[in-house]
Amino acid sequence: MAEEVRGPDTTALDEVVTFTSELIRIDTTNRGGGDCRERPAAEYVAERLAAAGIEPTLLERTPGRTNVVARIPGTDPSAEALLVHGHLDVVPADPAEWTTHPFSGEVRDGVVWGRGAVDMKNMDAMVLAVVRAWARQGIRPRRDIVLAYTADEEASAEDGSGFLADRHAALFEGCTEGISESGAFSFHPQPGTTLYPIAAGERGTAWLKLTAQGRAGHGSKVNTANAVTRLAEAVARIGSHAWPVRLTATVRAALAELAALYAIDIDVHSPHLDVDLLLDKLGPAAALVAPTVRNSSNPTMLDAGYKVNVIPGQAVAHIDGRTLPGTEEEFAATMDELTGPYVEWEFHHREVALEAPVDSPTFAKLRAAVERFDPDGHVVPFTMSGGTDAKQFSRLGITGYGFSPLRLPPELDYGALFHGVDERVPVEALHFGVRVLDHYLKSA
Repeated sequence: MAEEVRGPDTTALDEVVTFTSELIRIDTTNRGGGDCRERPAAEYVAERLAAAGIEPTLLERTPGRTNVVARIPGTDPSAEALLVHGHLDVVPADPAEWTTHPFSGEVRDGVVWGRGAVDMKNMDAMVLAVVRAWARQGIRPRRDIVLAYTADEEASAEDGSGFLADRHAALFEGCTEGISESGAFSFHPQPGTTLYPIAAGERGTAWLKLTAQGRAGHGSKVNTANAVTRLAEAVARIGSHAWPVRLTATVRAALAELAALYAIDIDVHSPHLDVDLLLDKLGPAAALVAPTVRNSSNPTMLDAGYKVNVIPGQAVAHIDGRTLPGTEEEFAATMDELTGPYVEWEFHHREVALEAPVDSPTFAKLRAAVERFDPDGHVVPFTMSGGTDAKQFSRLGITGYGFSPLRLPPELDYGALFHGVDERVPVEALHFGVRVLDHYLKSA
């Protein structure tokens, strides 16, 4: 049918650049602790949806922390709905460190600059451009498409996807699958090889607070119950702990595809598989899977004392822990052991690990959409080392995939741009993303 092969119009290609730039100019820095205001960006999105005849709903748990949800009816009322979501907040950026101001949204030499260019106002703009093009062309998808532009993803998600999942589940009725950030970006492990990792899993979030109690006293006297010493010893044990390999189905599938691509004769299902040796053989391509073959626990914050000659009675640390699916009990037991008898620990923030099937019709369609526009590229599944709003939406039974397509030149490192200085995205990468998303969403 003509509708199936028709791609986005030139207006959509122009709009995605404009929308990315203008969304970047709206400073939605999330500093944590509620210090963020997404409402101006939410209103920007809502106005452009409404102008295309798509009715937006604006929702807030906290004033100024605004989410936008809209539903595009499909042609098949019996089909399961698809959630397409992206967050509107961004991490902080210091203008003194940047080549251009991080909230300028400058378009220069075919590149859009600014905080959010990759994470993830680019995807917000791509989705907006696609659905507006459908409205102009009179196109409807087969299944209902639910759009969600969320607040607070860069912190706890309590004002964003968590709030939506807990308080407004009816808006997502019928949604069984979702797509969002951190997947289908080009990765160039060596000249002539382009990989497109599509996320089919996320490690769980296990942010910990450690508290050591001790005996307060004068800094000049011996103190065998020093809270700082007790805490430091526990933190050192946690930071240097060698976590064992724990392969999930998604990671094992990624290793199998990468091994085949590099002609490495190895059985990834063997109980004797030496994962670290295989990673060495994969070279730079190993970066896609190396962070997700194990749990991790990185000390990130310390808080103790108030004067150099006073031994405090308490010391506190925070740990960024990440867990693979099925390893939560092992992680907790390991923390009990590593913290020791003098340090208590608790979850400061906790979210589930996720895994989505890579042998599903959905993954096959995601793969086909990328390969249609880059036939020489190789799609591989992978697990995200961190997390996204898919965790919160999983409470509604929605299986999530990371799919925000970008074809980047080899000199642009996606991982370094993500939360990095001089975050930017080429115009051509945005155009690629619009074409891939348009094709996938019409075939989903």
